[in-house]
Amino acid sequence: MPCGICADTGYTIHNCSSCQFAVVLAQSCGCKTMQTILRLDLAGQPRGWITLHEAVTAYAKGDVVYGIGDVLAPIFGGIQRINGQRSRIDLQPIVAIQGRIVQGFCAPLCNRTLFRRDDHRCLYCGQQFTRTGLTRDHVLPTSRGGTDRWENVVAACKRCNWQKDNRTPEEAHMPLLAVPFKPNSWEWHFLAKDRIFADQMDYLSKRFRAERDWAA
Repeated sequence: MPCGICADTGYTIHNCSSCQFAVVLAQSCGCKTMQTILRLDLAGQPRGWITLHEAVTAYAKGDVVYGIGDVLAPIFGGIQRINGQRSRIDLQPIVAIQGRIVQGFCAPLCNRTLFRRDDHRCLYCGQQFTRTGLTRDHVLPTSRGGTDRWENVVAACKRCNWQKDNRTPEEAHMPLLAVPFKPNSWEWHFLAKDRIFADQMDYLSKRFRAERDWAA
């Protein structure tokens, strides 16, 4: 049986078998709670993006130590037998969850986050492109010992990648417009999401190592 409704839209919310709280099932629901939640460890370090379902489960199990940010639309559960009141969770956009603190962070490399790091701009000609118009170029080609790591890859348009070929930027007379860098945990978590809440952006941007064009 359904156990509640979305406070923003009125869509039916169905019972979660693991925690007895609400999970929005209708994909067409446009409420705020369809956004993902930023997960922190107890040291305040970003440790991933979790779904509404996962956040509600953590709240219900008592694993959430604290939350940050303005409360989102409330999530309602079932009616309690003892007092007749409906269960409710006030979800926040950032939550710290119990668990082991792991030192260090290895930012996963993929084209999506790479292109966002470089502002969807070819770092050879300077023009901006859509994702389909860009390629991953190795500054030092892999055939010559270059590795597939953040500090050796840049976004390049197809024309510039073809023109550079199996050469270094110096050999091809194609100087880089920016120095490739490895994002820290806060920067990577921003790059990994297309849309985030203002509170999430404020939290992450405080630990950016420099002013970034893509964070403007």
